[in-house]
Amino acid sequence: MDRTEKEKTVASLNEIFSSTAVVIVTQNAGLTVSQLTDLRRKMREAGASFKVTKNRLTKLAIRGTPYESLSNILTGPTAIAYSNDVVAPARVASKFAKANDRLIIIGGAMGQTELDESGVKALAELPSLDELRGKLVGLLQAPATKIAGILQAPAGQLARVFGAYGSKDAA
Repeated sequence: MDRTEKEKTVASLNEIFSSTAVVIVTQNAGLTVSQLTDLRRKMREAGASFKVTKNRLTKLAIRGTPYESLSNILTGPTAIAYSNDVVAPARVASKFAKANDRLIIIGGAMGQTELDESGVKALAELPSLDELRGKLVGLLQAPATKIAGILQAPAGQLARVFGAYGSKDAA
């Protein structure tokens, strides 16, 4: 890799670090090309990206970004997973690491908040953004249906009472 390619790579990584919501750092010692391709495909399907990086270039790229604290965990054969959805890369990386012991989650960060391995795994167990939206819509609709039921119940009871009085007077 010549100097201009390195500069382009650093600029590209810096743009990624400046605009992404979460970065997960992994060690990928011994993964085959087909396994890496499979992991990248799963990340893309989840709306995330996975990139094998050179530590020295990555450390240069994270300067001046919220992810500067990650420079101390960039050792060995590393790769980064990143996305604007904070749950997606953590979920895919955790699931893949369970199935394949050669992918090791080292840590990550959500903006200024640094995450260790257990933090990334806890993040992976959170519901996705779509699941949270569905739950929120359900919570917002539930009170409206309860209010409609409560408002209809007294009217129905009044109608039954008046009906009873009406049939009593007719008898």
